[in-house]
Amino acid sequence: MNALIKTVVEHWEFVSPVVRKPKNEDDYDALVLAVDELLEITGDDESHPLMSLVDIIGDWIEEWDHTHHPMAQASGEEVLGYMMREHGLTQSDLPGVGTQSVVSEILNGKRKLNLRQIRWLAERFNVPIDVFT
Repeated sequence: MNALIKTVVEHWEFVSPVVRKPKNEDDYDALVLAVDELLEITGDDESHPLMSLVDIIGDWIEEWDHTHHPMAQASGEEVLGYMMREHGLTQSDLPGVGTQSVVSEILNGKRKLNLRQIRWLAERFNVPIDVFT
C-alpha cells in the first residue's frame, strides 16, 4: 500500500463525513457548515490547498440544491419589480419601457413585456435578454 493511501485509511474516520455526497438534509446542512468553515480558513486565497475541497463540496451542495431546493422561475415582470427595488427606481425612471402607467400595468400583471421593452431593460440593467423572458 502506498504512503498516501495508508494515510487516507488511517484518517478516513475523521475525513469521511466531509468528503461524501449528502444523502439527506442533515448531511447537506453539515456540508454547508463545513464549506463555511473552510472558506473562513482559505479566505480569498484561490490557491489555498483546501480550495479543491471547497470546490468538491460546493459542487455537491449545488447538486443537492438543484435537486431538492429548486428555485421557482420568475416572470419578466417579477424580475423587473425586483430590479427596480434593488436599484431604487420608480416607475417613472424607465422611459424605455413606457409611461409610468404602462410600467404600473406591467408590474401589476395587466400587461406583458414586449420584445422592444425587454431589449431596453436588458441593456439598461446590463443583463442577458433571457432574464426578462
